[in-house]
Amino acid sequence: MADVVLRNIRKRFGDTTIIENFSLDIRDGEFVTLLGPSGCGKTTLLRMIAGLETIDDGDLLISGKKFNTIAPQKRKIAMVFQTYALFPHMTVRENILFGLKIKKASVATMTQKLQWVLPLLDLIGLENRLPRELSGGQRQRIALARALVLDPDVLLLDEPLSNLDAALREMAMEELKRIHHQVGKTIIYVTHNQVEAMTMSERIAIINHGRLEQYDRPKTVYDTPRTVFSGQFIGSPPMNFIDGSIVVSQDNIGIMTAIGFVLLDRERTPCVEGMIGRKVRVGIRPQHISYIEHRASRRSSDSNFELFVELVEVLGDRSLIVGRLGDVVLRFLITREAELVPDQKVLVFIDGRKLHLFDPDTSLAIC
Repeated sequence: MADVVLRNIRKRFGDTTIIENFSLDIRDGEFVTLLGPSGCGKTTLLRMIAGLETIDDGDLLISGKKFNTIAPQKRKIAMVFQTYALFPHMTVRENILFGLKIKKASVATMTQKLQWVLPLLDLIGLENRLPRELSGGQRQRIALARALVLDPDVLLLDEPLSNLDAALREMAMEELKRIHHQVGKTIIYVTHNQVEAMTMSERIAIINHGRLEQYDRPKTVYDTPRTVFSGQFIGSPPMNFIDGSIVVSQDNIGIMTAIGFVLLDRERTPCVEGMIGRKVRVGIRPQHISYIEHRASRRSSDSNFELFVELVEVLGDRSLIVGRLGDVVLRFLITREAELVPDQKVLVFIDGRKLHLFDPDTSLAIC
């Protein structure tokens, strides 16, 4: 196993900078996810760690040793690609052992590795089948088995679940967590799927346009986003945003917005007392806006607003309501027992304890 350190990494393709001054510390045996939208540079970072792309500036350190110019085959790193890259003419056994054969491992070693990895990934009985005879989930496990038998110090996974349907993806996420617990490898996982990142990771690196927006535990990233982008990208449905200014109204500090005065809870007011008049962007998760019929009692930090229902999206056990007041759109959740229809007027409460305040110019969290 090994720790991985990226220090001031830069990567350019022609005149375009893909990765800009990127630094990240990954601990030995940690499961870290690089999360971001398509084109943000997360796969490029993974390929630089693997040695498949050159590093223009900065340093890559693995277990304290600089790896910038070390050849890929000498890095003791294994990578599982999105497309699995299995050999169609080889059996499951031959695919799994291919890397070991290239390394000229002994028959005894290959037998031992095969006996270890087949039950680990629930592949017993499939050894003689060809990839075309297997499901997508089984092929994904074969690609992972081929990487694990090489006993890498670092395991790189590039969106390995993206080709699976929803049910298989849920099962595969559970399997990956179990495998990480059992083998204890340092795993760097790339995805644009926040559910995968939140479910499996010990820490998440949120990337936007080649820059690190936030790097922390899943709960911290969700509860205290450092930037507007982090707040938008983590959480489903996505966070609501309203622009406003910090004001004092009837001895209460809050934010005056286009929908009215949003009260800030008293425990948070000390951090904004010196900011009266400052423009802010308020982030509110749909989970922290409540329909009046679902609130048994009010808190002193609640602010109530009337909205007009614009859309109702059924999610199964809940419904997502898209409400509007003037130019402001707010999304919130209700239980399936409530029935709201478009153009209906509804009263909602915003929980003042759960507001996120951002600087509208820098997009950084204020408090």
